[in-house]
Amino acid sequence: MNTSTLFVSQLDPSQAVIDEICPAGEPWVHLIKRGQTFRIVDLEGNQAVDTLFYNAHDAQERYSATDTVSRQNKLYLTSGSKLYSNSGNVMLTITADTCGRHDTLGGACAAESNTVRYALEKLPMHSCRDNFLHALAHDPLCQQLGMGKRDLPSNINFFMNVPVTPDGGLEFADGVSAPGKYVEMRAAMDVLVLISNCPQLNNPCNAYNPTPIRLLIWD
Repeated sequence: MNTSTLFVSQLDPSQAVIDEICPAGEPWVHLIKRGQTFRIVDLEGNQAVDTLFYNAHDAQERYSATDTVSRQNKLYLTSGSKLYSNSGNVMLTITADTCGRHDTLGGACAAESNTVRYALEKLPMHSCRDNFLHALAHDPLCQQLGMGKRDLPSNINFFMNVPVTPDGGLEFADGVSAPGKYVEMRAAMDVLVLISNCPQLNNPCNAYNPTPIRLLIWD
């Protein structure tokens, strides 16, 4: 089991250059410049925030779960964790975290996985993959980079609790976050962040109740 250390940020939300609310179940895309700090706030608790990062100048370089886990020999993310790209470069470093553990393995919910995990009638339900694909097709920043569905790697699930079982399986368990918990990271390069504020209604990752999140950026 990985240990974690909680670090509280000293940044003042009133000084943020970006302060936005992403509604429950919706996507969000933004540019984070090198040196800027990005915070995700779990406003009501236990909301899973599926997140991808890309080099803002070359989308072929993107967050790599494999590099991030193997280079640090840790399955979960917390304060001090570095988010590596598929080119082996540090994209962001987590500088503050009041939740303590974030998932790297559970992936994004999709129509197909909903039917396998839950029931065939779940096929039409909205999913994180739907959010990602909608953003890739319609967001101007994604369009400028020529991105499409082939540009969807494995994502981070901030605030989501996915324990690894003794036999190597995964469990989607009750969340470990709470209202107002946040994770904060500093960008080591210009990055494009793509978020799906998870609409999942079938497992306890968000207490079966998708809720809004707050997103802030500081210079």
